[in-house]
Amino acid sequence: MKCPYCGAADTRVVDSRPVDGGLAIRRRRECGACGRRFTTYERPQLEPLMVVKRSGRREAFNPDKLLRGLLLACEKRPVDPEQLKKFAYTFEDRVEGPEITSEEIGRRAMAFLKTLDPVAYIRFASVYREFDSVERFIEEIRALEEGGE
Repeated sequence: MKCPYCGAADTRVVDSRPVDGGLAIRRRRECGACGRRFTTYERPQLEPLMVVKRSGRREAFNPDKLLRGLLLACEKRPVDPEQLKKFAYTFEDRVEGPEITSEEIGRRAMAFLKTLDPVAYIRFASVYREFDSVERFIEEIRALEEGGE
């Protein structure tokens, strides 16, 4: 690795240790030319989870986008934002395979919100399922009260 200070290619590892629970390695390096030390981090490069949209278009999964939708549904509700962050940022870890449909993401988010807060669930469902009438809201609320989906 080149020295970030002088550009010399002669650097050596002085110390190496795991960080982030073993998910990365921190290396302390020293330049053989100028003697300065610097730190590098080594992390695995994983293939991103791809989301297949309704239109068929594919895009990389973005946990921030999922979190925004959850936060919007839970606005002014007694829900701990940390629970929402944990769900969004660990979502990718619970998906098997390289792809997931946007519909499946919505279903999983609704199931999560249903156990967390019924009002947030209805809010999220109204956008996800594209409610177009008051009757559709009433149907969903009745199904929620009866324990169905």
